[in-house]
Amino acid sequence: MKSPLIAQVMTDYWEPYEHFVPPEYHIQSKAETFTVEGYNSVFRHFLARFRGNTKCYSKSERRLRYSVLLLMAKWNGELEYLLN
Repeated sequence: MKSPLIAQVMTDYWEPYEHFVPPEYHIQSKAETFTVEGYNSVFRHFLARFRGNTKCYSKSERRLRYSVLLLMAKWNGELEYLLN
């Protein structure tokens, strides 16, 4: 059964992915994952709720969403527009 929401899943070469990602959607390549890993690093650096072994955590999905949106607005230089 094809999902209309997912066209491709890109992963690195970690073997367990092959067991639960359908082959017709799965593309394995380091070239397709380095950008995502870079953003994951930014989130972990600036947002304590994404770090491991921390007392900071999100109490609601809404607060988590707003913290990510605020970080991305700052990261992209769009924060000034939100404050005006």
